[in-house]
This record gives sequence, C-alpha cells and structure tokens, in this order.
Amino acid sequence: MVNRYQYQDVAWIDCESPTEEEIIDLADEFGLGSILSQELMTPTPKPRVDLYPEFAYTVLHFPALRQTHGEYPLQEVDIVMGKSFIITVHYGPVPAIYDFARSFEAAILLRRSKGAALHTGHVLLELTERLYQGVENELESLEDEVSMIEKKIFSGHEREMVMAISSVSRELLNQKRSLATHHDILESFEQIGISLFGENLGNYFRAVAAFHYRVYHHALALSDTVDELHRTNDSLLTTSQNEVMKTLTIMAFITLPLTLITGLFGMNTHYTPVLGVPNDFWIILAIMAILAVSFFLYFKHKKWF
Repeated sequence: MVNRYQYQDVAWIDCESPTEEEIIDLADEFGLGSILSQELMTPTPKPRVDLYPEFAYTVLHFPALRQTHGEYPLQEVDIVMGKSFIITVHYGPVPAIYDFARSFEAAILLRRSKGAALHTGHVLLELTERLYQGVENELESLEDEVSMIEKKIFSGHEREMVMAISSVSRELLNQKRSLATHHDILESFEQIGISLFGENLGNYFRAVAAFHYRVYHHALALSDTVDELHRTNDSLLTTSQNEVMKTLTIMAFITLPLTLITGLFGMNTHYTPVLGVPNDFWIILAIMAILAVSFFLYFKHKKWF
C-alpha cells in the first residue's frame, strides 16, 4: 500500500508492505534504479546506508511495541531521501509512522522555522523524532515495571520477581540490540546527506543523531538498573535459602541426640538403666527435653538463629 503526502514542493511517500508493481512505479517516477528497487521489495536483515547520485538510502531497525511485535521484535524502516522527496518503506504496521501521517502538514509547519525554505530535512526530522519517541514511550513503560519490581523485591516477593526480571531484561536486550546499530549508520547518513544536499542540512542529521543518543542511553541506564536489581534479588534469594538451610541443620542437630537416646533405650538387652523403674517413661522424656532445651539455648546464645 502506497500513501502520498504533499506540502508545497516536498513529497513524502509512505509504503507499507509494497507490491513489486508499486515499487517499480516508484522507481520509474523517482529514478531509483533496479538495484535499489530490489532492496525495497524485501526486508533487509541488517542496517545499512548507501549514497546514490540524487538521493541517500538508509535502513534502520527499531524495537517493535510489545503489544504488536509477537515473534518479530524489530520493525524495519527504509528511508530514501532526495532533494524534494522522501520515501519510507516498512513491512508491517509502524504506529509512529501512522501518527505522523495523520498530522503531516501541521507537524511540518510546526517543525519548520519561520522564514526557512521547506525541504526534506523537515520531514526527516519530524519522522525520526516520532520513531524514537515511540521507543522512548516503550522505555518509560518498562521503567514503570522496573519500579514495581523494585518495590516487590524489598517487600518479600523476591522469588516471584525472578520471571518478571527476566522478562524485562529480555525486552531491554531487544531495545539495546536494535538501537546499538544506529550510531554508525546515522553518522554515515549525516556525512552522505551533507555531501549530497549541502551543509545547511547538517543540523537536521545531527538532530536525528541526538534523538538516538537520548533514547539509547536511556535504554542503557535502565538496563544497568535491572542488572543491579537482578543481583540484589539473587542475594536476597540466597540469604533466604541459607536461612532455611540453617534452620533445617539446627533441627537435625537437635533431633539427632534425641534419636540416639530413643535408640539406646529401645535396644533389646537384659538390663537397660532406667527402664523398669517407676516413672521410667517420664524420666526418659525429661532427659530428652532437657537435652533439646540445652541445645536450643546454646544455639540461641551463639546467635545461630
């Protein structure tokens, strides 16, 4: 599906899961060439940037929203940028692009500085800001989850938080893995854009890089927080398990002598002390109780529990 948006002399063409025929029509209209046409027909596994005589081409992968990505955690956005047009190609729904399309003209007017000539740099800047803002919103949602996990860890629910921490860590791994590739790509895209369109567009490319820097370092900081919580949770779990093992060991240490005493008095011998005298049961029970209380007081004195 191809959607066209025009304002003054600048055209934005957005293609979602385009057919081969649609790509060929665009290639004929904008002189994209057969090589680039083939690139746009299918998803590209890795980010890239290429310079053509009349336009620049780049591929970026953004983390998909959790409620939409399913088994595909990345959203690919191909950008072809010429002097009077910008083409975006994606192979699935991208909410940030839909949002930009609904307010294209108003957004460009707001982005455009007073008195400045309108060019594709305005479209690029507004589009990439929406894309990175979508990632930022996802990170803020994850940040809320991390705050909830932190509260539960320190309120005695550390065992239940193991899976929650693992889930958030996986989401952050997807975020960092996709965003980590953007720095070099955007740097090359800036150099290519300046050589193609002139230094006056340099600020727009640098602004795009600034969007990425802010979002990527937010993901890194949040990942560090989750790692710290993971270590803290592991420490609390280990401490809890050690306390359980200590309690079981003390119980075993107390019951072992008592078991030994009952075994001795249960031996089938001709003469066993105490057995047969008046109140022999209560005497043996008292001996066992005194031993148990003595061990308990000793362990308490040593502060073993």
